[in-house]
Amino acid sequence: MLMMEQAGKKGRNLNKFVDDYVLVDIETTGLSPFVDDIIEIGAIKVKNNEMVEQYNELININKSLSPFITNLTGITDEMLKGGKLPKTVFAEFVNFVGDNIIIGHNVNFDLGFLCDKCKKYLDYNLNNDYIDTLYLARKLVPNSINYKLGTLAKLFNISYEGAHRGLKDVEITYEVYNRLRELK
Repeated sequence: MLMMEQAGKKGRNLNKFVDDYVLVDIETTGLSPFVDDIIEIGAIKVKNNEMVEQYNELININKSLSPFITNLTGITDEMLKGGKLPKTVFAEFVNFVGDNIIIGHNVNFDLGFLCDKCKKYLDYNLNNDYIDTLYLARKLVPNSINYKLGTLAKLFNISYEGAHRGLKDVEITYEVYNRLRELK
């Protein structure tokens, strides 16, 4: 119970279409926000449904990555050594997001990490409302074989090349979100 209290509280899940938001994707060292680290944050600010600004940083976690994570993401220990310290990145990220709605694919995963790390490093509760393209896809594309970002990208004829990097996944999610908007 104590670990849950340390994590920041997420905002509300809106599950709708909006024109002003920040898309977010993270790369991590594993699946647990309490044990693992964020190694990359990619974000794009959208106004009037047009991409207007981007944020992308590698985080120097001062630990070695597993071969699995390096193979999946292409991120190496040497790349992270050139990254910024966690506290700096999370402060910049919070400033970039502001009070905007956050959108991501399976964004609950990302927000679990982001809320925990913002609380840990900044004593800040990241509680922005959010929209999950995974849930929208389940509702609007009921016959998909699954709802992975790669499957939806293929379904909508969106390039998936370069996936599993923060900024590229955010760009793919932007395209998926707009294709889902056309189906509503």
